[in-house]
Amino acid sequence: MNSSNEIYAIKRVSLDKTDAETMSGYMNEIGLLKRLDGNNRIIQLFDSEVKAGPGGTKGHLMLVMECGEIDLAKLLQEQQKEPMNMVWISYYWQQMLQAVHVIHEEKIVHSDLKPANFVLVRGQLKLIDFGIANAIANDTTNIQRDHQIGTVNYMSPEAIELPDGMRRLKVGRPSDVWSLGCILYQMVYGQPPFQHLSVYQKMKAIPDLAYTIEFPEYAIPTVVTKTGEKKKLEGLKRRVREDIIEGMKSCLVRNPKERATIPELMEQDWLALKEPEPKPIKERLAHDETIINPYYMRQLLQYGIKLGQQGTAMDPEELLREAERLVAELKAIES
Repeated sequence: MNSSNEIYAIKRVSLDKTDAETMSGYMNEIGLLKRLDGNNRIIQLFDSEVKAGPGGTKGHLMLVMECGEIDLAKLLQEQQKEPMNMVWISYYWQQMLQAVHVIHEEKIVHSDLKPANFVLVRGQLKLIDFGIANAIANDTTNIQRDHQIGTVNYMSPEAIELPDGMRRLKVGRPSDVWSLGCILYQMVYGQPPFQHLSVYQKMKAIPDLAYTIEFPEYAIPTVVTKTGEKKKLEGLKRRVREDIIEGMKSCLVRNPKERATIPELMEQDWLALKEPEPKPIKERLAHDETIINPYYMRQLLQYGIKLGQQGTAMDPEELLREAERLVAELKAIES
């Protein structure tokens, strides 16, 4: 607390077991925070020092920083009990995009984005924790790493190493876009897209082109009961707009070259909460649905009455097959 009674955060890191590489990472973080000083989407660093310990021990690294009230992980935990709120999602998603855009413009890939990396400072979302961020050398689009990195739920396909070191990890800006897409998915549906899988299954499913990510039509809030069970609040379900589903899909493309860029994401219409153009009715029909007019309805009624008069009996399965055949015929006529 300073003389004006304003509260700051102190990040205190023990250096006793710190090797040269880790220490260099801490210095890198301080350097990045100084470089990004004054940007309102990045947590502010006010001061730092290495405080020697007693008896020649390495002591501690101390950082004085802005104090965040709550991180996005806890905020999402609270929000998942509420009905999906497009204004809330749009407000924080834009701030996340702005924060990551800032570091990408500085040739920095975060590579470990997750909700806990964002904190609220006086109602504004800010990016924190550059522990493993790296500057991209010479404007190239990716960096290579020797060690597995990231948080599995938000990890991009290209950040998952194949067995026996078949490839080195290539992690560029698109990797951050994938992680952001997982966070947006969590904002909409209450959990990231691979949450329901075990760690081993996640590592297999994330890079697997054949594994389909589900985008349900409805977002249903969940609460955890006293017994620890997850309970869906069906009464609070909300339909998910098609354009926000398209927004999530544009981030969660397995080929990094085909993923949306941050500037493209910032331009998506749904962010301004504009009502989407409704699709033509025919495009909204499922494969086994068609449009019927009074003329064809009359023919169907006549056909049904005729079957009844002939005493033709059908079991439920046969009746369903006949119904599907008639719909298919009508679809063919329509097209």
